[in-house]
Amino acid sequence: MDRRDEIAQALTQVEARMERAADRGGRSRDEITLIVVTKNYPVSDVAILQELGVRNFGENRDSEGRAKSLAAVGTWHFQGQIQSNKISSIAKWAKVIHSIDKPKQIEKLAAAITDPKTTSVFLQVSLDSRPGRGGAGPEELAGLAELVMQYPQLTLLGLMAVAPIDLDPEIAFSELHQIHIDFQYKFPSASGLSAGMSGDFESAIMKGATHVRIGSSILGLRSLKR
Repeated sequence: MDRRDEIAQALTQVEARMERAADRGGRSRDEITLIVVTKNYPVSDVAILQELGVRNFGENRDSEGRAKSLAAVGTWHFQGQIQSNKISSIAKWAKVIHSIDKPKQIEKLAAAITDPKTTSVFLQVSLDSRPGRGGAGPEELAGLAELVMQYPQLTLLGLMAVAPIDLDPEIAFSELHQIHIDFQYKFPSASGLSAGMSGDFESAIMKGATHVRIGSSILGLRSLKR
């Protein structure tokens, strides 16, 4: 099987799993955006994905995203932890940023945007009790959201989270679902929920995820593709 067939087959399988999960959750597959995460995979894979109809691509590193965004037409998403000195560069190629969790990131991002089009952001909320894992506390979200909304060049999409590795995804995404419901009382237009990766995207979809970030289930083990 050549690489294109390999990716096409895996993409079809993931799409089928997404549809089944959406059905079990009483939802439509059309409500969910699939972001294919290309971190550590070659640009040739990005080209294949584009041929197969993928239009949303995700990256965790600025250098990779900047280079790969030149190779494919579509929407590029940044979802890694943000370094302040990289924000200006990220703003040039990523149209959606999933990992905003500090006021200074919002301020620097807004200052970096010179394109007349807006950049969309998710606020990352932490579901992990351990420090240093990324994400704001639920009590910090309203302040961050209000700051985002002060800048016309930014659009608040909603919340993002990563399920902790030592917590059942069903429990993690149930908690996230409730946090998002509470958040939407104050910010009803922030209906997006970015949650779920290769190992847990079905649980995330059943708990309301509108965006899933999937890499290895489509492109294979990263250690083999470096």
